[in-house]
Amino acid sequence: MRYLTPTIDHVVVNTHRRMDEAAEAYRRLGFTLTPRGYHSLGSVNHLAIFGTDYLELIGLPATGGGRQDLLDWPLGLNGLVWGSEDADATHAAIAAAGVPVLPAQSFTRPVELATGPRDAAFRTVRLPNDTTPAGRLYFCQHFNRELVWRDEWRQHANGAIGVAAMVFTAAEPARLGALFRRLFGAQAVRAIPHGVRLLVGLIDVDVMTPAGCASRFGAAAVPGDGRAEAMAVLVLRTTSLAQVEAALDGIATERHGDCLVAPPAAGFGAAIAFRE
Repeated sequence: MRYLTPTIDHVVVNTHRRMDEAAEAYRRLGFTLTPRGYHSLGSVNHLAIFGTDYLELIGLPATGGGRQDLLDWPLGLNGLVWGSEDADATHAAIAAAGVPVLPAQSFTRPVELATGPRDAAFRTVRLPNDTTPAGRLYFCQHFNRELVWRDEWRQHANGAIGVAAMVFTAAEPARLGALFRRLFGAQAVRAIPHGVRLLVGLIDVDVMTPAGCASRFGAAAVPGDGRAEAMAVLVLRTTSLAQVEAALDGIATERHGDCLVAPPAAGFGAAIAFRE
C-alpha cells in the first residue's frame, strides 16, 4: 500500500461571523494579515503567511449567507490542513486506505495585486466532519502558490516564521494515532509522553491527554467544552521570544518550558504558543 507523505499546508481558526474582531485580535498578537479574501464557497478569510505554511482565520459575512459547516463548529482552532500536489490522487490514496473521504472540491478566491486581480485556485479533499469532534481534517492543492506565499505578507511583528506544532487533546490519543497510521504509515507516528506524535517534516502534530497538554502549556490551553477530542494549541516558531513579548505588550502570557503562551482569550479561542 502507498501511504501519503504528510506535509502541513496550513492551520485554521474558526471565527463564525466575527471576522472583524478576530482579525483585530490577531493583529494585536503581532501578525501581519493579508487583505480579506472572499471564497467562491461563501466564506471569508485572512491569512498570516509564514515560510512554507500559514495560519488562516476563516469565517462568514457578518450578515446572511455563508457556510453552515463553519457555524456547526466552535470558535477557535478548527482545521488541520495537509498539503497535496494532486488532490484526486490524494483522494484515491485515502479511499484505498479504507478511510472515509468526501469528494474533492474546487474553489477560488480573488487576490488583488499591483498588476491587477487574479484568482487563487484550490482543490481540497476532506475527511467527513464526524471523523473527529476536534475539527476539520483535510488536504489542499494550490494551483498558483505565488498568489498566496508573497514576501510582503511574511513579515510579522512577533517574528513568527512558521508552524512548529499543532496540539490536540484527546481522552484516548491512540484513536487519532490509529487514523494517522492508516493515512501516513506506522513509521510516521511515534509514542510520546501522554500521547502520540505524527511527524510532519519539521512540524509535530501531537495528540495528548488533557492533563498532558496542561502540564506542557498550562491549564488555560486545554479546551473546556467537554469534547472527547479538540484542537488545543498552535505552536509557532519565532526568531525571538523577546520580539514576541514586545509585540504582545498588554496581552497576558505565561512561560511554559521553551514556549511563551498566549491564552485562548487572546487568540479567539485558540491558545497560541511561540518558541525560538
